[in-house]
Amino acid sequence: MQNQKKGFTLIELLIVIAIIAILAAVAYVALDPLTRFKDSRDSVRWQAAAELASAIKINQVDNGGAYLQAIADMTPGEVYMISADGTTSGCNSENAYCATDVDDSNNCVDLSELVNKGYIGSIPVSPNGEGTWTKSLTGFTITASTTGAIKIEACEAENSSEIFITR
Repeated sequence: MQNQKKGFTLIELLIVIAIIAILAAVAYVALDPLTRFKDSRDSVRWQAAAELASAIKINQVDNGGAYLQAIADMTPGEVYMISADGTTSGCNSENAYCATDVDDSNNCVDLSELVNKGYIGSIPVSPNGEGTWTKSLTGFTITASTTGAIKIEACEAENSSEIFITR
């Protein structure tokens, strides 16, 4: 009688492993995780900018058309960094990462009053991309126009050309 052994040969196992590796590499390239992470951070930035703009406008409506004092004190046309902790200087230190440069080191605007009055849960901080964003330098800028419109802009946009909301 012959002794028959069942199983796979080394060549068959190597071929299967090679096919699995090729499929994994193709799937990794097709899914492009770096781009997906950038898209995700941009989505968070869009949502945060819209949330800030809505909170500011709802507060304005509730106050008979008057902006928060911090916004009313801004010079129209100048770009300010949004802060959530009372920061009053150094707000242009991250200009290398801002799509629109903050005009002056003292151009900080603390919007924590929106939180205190219940218009927003917390002042959003942009997800860190190239810049490092904190409650002091949130990665969002605000500009008030002479017509009363406000523009909230994210300093960084990774897969979008710009991220801003004007209301």
